[in-house]
Amino acid sequence: MKYIYISMFVLSGLLFAGCSDDFLDVNPTESIPADVELVNNDTSASGFVTAIYNQFLGWEMSSFGWNAVSSIISDDADKGSDSGDAGGDKDIIDALTYNASTPSFESTWNANYAGINRCNQALDIFPKLNKVTPALKVRLEGEAKFFRAFMYFTLVKGYGGVPIIDHLPLPVSEEDRIMQLTRKTPAEVYAFIEKDLDDAITNLPDRSAYGPDDRTRVSKGSAYALLAKVNLYQKNWQKVIDNCDKVTGYTLVEDYSSQFKKEGEFGPESIFEINGVGSTSTPGFGIGNYSVSQAPRGAGGWGWGFNTPTQGLADAYEAGDVRRTATIIFRGSVLYDGREVPASVANAMYNYKAYSSDFYNQEFTDTNLRYLRYAEVILMKAEALNELGQTDAAIPLLNQIRLRAKIAETSAVTQAEVRTAIWKERRLEFAFEHDRWFDLVRTGQAEEAMAADGKTFIVGKHELWPIPTSFLREANGLSEQNPGGY
Repeated sequence: MKYIYISMFVLSGLLFAGCSDDFLDVNPTESIPADVELVNNDTSASGFVTAIYNQFLGWEMSSFGWNAVSSIISDDADKGSDSGDAGGDKDIIDALTYNASTPSFESTWNANYAGINRCNQALDIFPKLNKVTPALKVRLEGEAKFFRAFMYFTLVKGYGGVPIIDHLPLPVSEEDRIMQLTRKTPAEVYAFIEKDLDDAITNLPDRSAYGPDDRTRVSKGSAYALLAKVNLYQKNWQKVIDNCDKVTGYTLVEDYSSQFKKEGEFGPESIFEINGVGSTSTPGFGIGNYSVSQAPRGAGGWGWGFNTPTQGLADAYEAGDVRRTATIIFRGSVLYDGREVPASVANAMYNYKAYSSDFYNQEFTDTNLRYLRYAEVILMKAEALNELGQTDAAIPLLNQIRLRAKIAETSAVTQAEVRTAIWKERRLEFAFEHDRWFDLVRTGQAEEAMAADGKTFIVGKHELWPIPTSFLREANGLSEQNPGGY
């Protein structure tokens, strides 16, 4: 079931691919032509950034392995599928018995560095393009820096300090080789991310400046929201508040479930989401196997059945919480489009947010991947206010999320109670949106939460993913493994 998916596109007759399985191969598969005039136009310049967006459509970037290391690993999800189908390594990730050779950690590492390579390539070529509309080039540089920051944020959350590659080393010098193979500290990586986001904020337009054809693109609000999240992970509480306040032009949608349907794509709550385009005639623009790998399995099913909700997650929702039925497909239920889930499917529950109606059983569907929603801005600000002792100001923000979910206002009053309530709302609001594992680690809840789910989280070992053995072999002593004896 493993696919190596490489997004490709045509730039003024140049067939270009920027993905590589080798971390050290940071150069494009096809080099930028010496004659820059071949790509010195608006269409080609935009194509370099389109290639960055397309990186998120890849199997390794956003699908099977990513679901394992961000979701199956947590208390929100089980491996699922059949007991005899390990999914390569999904069973050992679920059990927290993985090691540095576990493939999903390597594929996640490689996919993000391949994406960073695309960002660096775009940022390298843009200064040479003097025939591109200046305002467009400024915006495209902002998009590339947003995505480079996003990918490094994924890496630092998962692996801790990582090498920072910020340019195309042509040719590879000894200095560049050492840079590629030497891990920076988390503080250095976060500083790099913040610099990229500051630049992106300067370059990107407000969401309102985009026309209908550009609604899928990141905006100034996307960069402010991501910067607030970066601040959150560093506990820079006042910066969280300041940057959340700069995310304007967004609002909560009334119907929570609508966001995860076709008609809800890029709605008023959406700050950053990856666009999946399903097509039976020209496949390849959906997220590779994202939907089918998580769809109901067995008799009457239409998928592989991985990444299934845990009973603990299902039980965490309060009575009447509309998010429960918008997040979980239950065996024997009828879905919003009338599709029946027979009682004969293998697992009791599945991920509703991965469901595609029109292309439900295809490799490439129209399901989008939501990474930043305005609900998160509200909860990030609430968390920061509460941590600064402004609990009375945090409670109304928490209640906005609860009331949208059709449940009563919180009964939490003290700072400790509100902290716990906010953490719980984050779990229920963003289930299967790739935040739960990182939230557990950053808030210190992981050991207790994993124990409740029957897993053994070892403090000092499991906070960080293992650095891939393949990279350490190349590093040859320049970088060390994460603690814990992987």
